[in-house]
Amino acid sequence: MSTPSSAPSEMAFFSLLARMGSFSAAAREMNVTTPAASKRLSQMEARLGVQLLNRTTRRISLTAEGELYLEHARRILADIEDMERLISSAIAKPKGLLRVNATLGFGRTHIAPLISSFAKKFSDVQVQLQLTVNPPALTEDTFDVCIRFGEPPDARVIARRIAGNRRLICASPAYLKAHGTPRAPHELAQHNCIGIRQGDEAYGIWHLSAGQKTETVKVRGNLSTNDGEIAVNWALAGHGLLMRAEWDITKYLHSGRLRQVLETWQTPPADIYAVYPQRLQTAARVKAFVDHVVDAFAATSPAKA
Repeated sequence: MSTPSSAPSEMAFFSLLARMGSFSAAAREMNVTTPAASKRLSQMEARLGVQLLNRTTRRISLTAEGELYLEHARRILADIEDMERLISSAIAKPKGLLRVNATLGFGRTHIAPLISSFAKKFSDVQVQLQLTVNPPALTEDTFDVCIRFGEPPDARVIARRIAGNRRLICASPAYLKAHGTPRAPHELAQHNCIGIRQGDEAYGIWHLSAGQKTETVKVRGNLSTNDGEIAVNWALAGHGLLMRAEWDITKYLHSGRLRQVLETWQTPPADIYAVYPQRLQTAARVKAFVDHVVDAFAATSPAKA
């Protein structure tokens, strides 16, 4: 039987294996061979007397016993981490692994440079940046800090507002010269509108408001993508109207390469938030990173661009 001191190590191993989804991926993360990772799980299962995983040639899946073990393991590991933070100095230097998630275009343009400056300031923190089309589920153990748009309706996480973020409707001068400028929301339906398929938002539905008046328009167009940067480039090339976050298009509005339309109408806000689990709210590495991002965005708001 394993000693109690080895139990946290086994729980951490199994949590990693479940998160990575394969022996090979977990082995790479641990810097061991795939057979070594498989052998370690087999030894755990032999000691416990139950099968924790169903194995296939490519993927693994949890058995009912594995689900139960993982649930308790994650809770226990979180409790251990909380205990260690409590007995550490309140002014502990940020260190350890920090997993950051952000969307593709915004993460590449705005978050990656901030991680570079953060890493120079806090060299004891190892940062892993993962860019995805859609943010991971808040219940998944796949990130420490997630940069996302819109406040998450989930009380189990902390959502700290980083910056305001308006969505603006715009197009290139060439497109507006050729096709005219919409003067009212309903006219959008007669224009070629570039579609962005992201998250759970209703695709092709634009909501606008002016005072107490609201309008919903079903827009259409011959181009759509799940990458905001590509959509902006299509708008710059004159393919149509685009609804995009102010942070992504301010420089083009200032240079005149894009022009805002329907300026008196507001679209739903997509404020930027740093989201992290409640159990990490006192972690020095998380607090330092979120503070770093908040300070940087405050200094480079679109209004100051």
